[in-house]
Amino acid sequence: MDINAICGSLRKASNRLYLQTALQKNEALSCVALSLEENRRNILTANSFDVQNARDSGMSESLVERLALDDKKIDSIINSINTIISQEDPVGEETAGWKTPNGLSIRQIRVPIGVVAVIYESRPNVTADAFALAYKSGNSILLRGSSSALASNIAILNAIKQGLTCSKFGIPESIELAPCKSHAEVEEILTAVGKIDVAFPRGGAKLINTVTQIAKVPVIQTGAGICHLYVDQSADLKMAVQIAYNAKTQRPGACNAIECIVVNKDVAKDFLPMLAKEFEGKVELRCDEISYKIIRSSAKKACPEDFGYEFLDFICAVKVVSDIEEAISFINSHNTKHSECIVTNDLNNARVFQAKIDSACVYVNASTRFTDGGEFGFGAELGISTQKLHARGPMGIKALTTTKYLIDGEGQIR
Repeated sequence: MDINAICGSLRKASNRLYLQTALQKNEALSCVALSLEENRRNILTANSFDVQNARDSGMSESLVERLALDDKKIDSIINSINTIISQEDPVGEETAGWKTPNGLSIRQIRVPIGVVAVIYESRPNVTADAFALAYKSGNSILLRGSSSALASNIAILNAIKQGLTCSKFGIPESIELAPCKSHAEVEEILTAVGKIDVAFPRGGAKLINTVTQIAKVPVIQTGAGICHLYVDQSADLKMAVQIAYNAKTQRPGACNAIECIVVNKDVAKDFLPMLAKEFEGKVELRCDEISYKIIRSSAKKACPEDFGYEFLDFICAVKVVSDIEEAISFINSHNTKHSECIVTNDLNNARVFQAKIDSACVYVNASTRFTDGGEFGFGAELGISTQKLHARGPMGIKALTTTKYLIDGEGQIR
């Protein structure tokens, strides 16, 4: 991979994109959405090839589900692009403005970051989502997916480039896909100082750790999700079971699925049998000493490593605590700052939990599965940031912008 040539082309494209109006970018994105529809069969055929190879290589079904596309998912990709088209263009937005005592006029405006890179695992929808967010916010993008999704990613890339080529204002050079021939490509991207402005890793803990250890370009960490559900002593237990079931089973391979259920000791004897019955034959429960005594017949004993572990599967750890303070302390020491939930009817406990939990998203009486750019109204997301600088939580268009100051004077000197 010739990183210098690729990034040089992407830089030129980003400079052109910066000067485009919202109408011009939206017209190009509309052509991309149409092209994805026209190439639907090609994309699904390529994806079927990837899915079969993944199964043949022994990939778990929860991860195959992340890789697989169908008509519903293609519809979702196209709908996401249309939502992004409908959103206000952030480029040029004035975020602050004032006049200094000496008469200088200072404005702070949003501008594109420039050239962004996304390194991601098996989800081919990221190819389209990341492109659309980058394009609307005036950035060019280098994508490096996994080899397991290569055929799918190439098919989507070809459809995107076809749409941009057919557009009156499209800039096909604004997107490139790394060939996925070697892991050395990842290091090339992450050490391309001055060529890549920021990199976004999107995947599991192993990918995140690899990226942060290698990177010399700025990185915004995304993805790894060790999420918890705390069942308070005042909780509606039926609601708690329903939320737990959704948050664990709807998509266990997703980063916003819960990996541990924390239960107040005052409701453990009532709640845990209800949970075990709902999860029976579907989810393996790995329990601490107290919870294991309550639901022994349908659970396994947990080992210390089960707490603070991202299973990405139909497995869930269970921990009993004495009160909300112990719950908060346990969660903050075992989570990845992604998404946490409390089920409670005590408003004070709800607010204490939201105030003290250190996480990008903190829910009261709702599934953590809602931590998603689409669900938040962003159309799509570049990922879910679990750090605190620049962006946190689901990252939409504005997360791909930075700011600069424009200062107008009349000859002032200092």
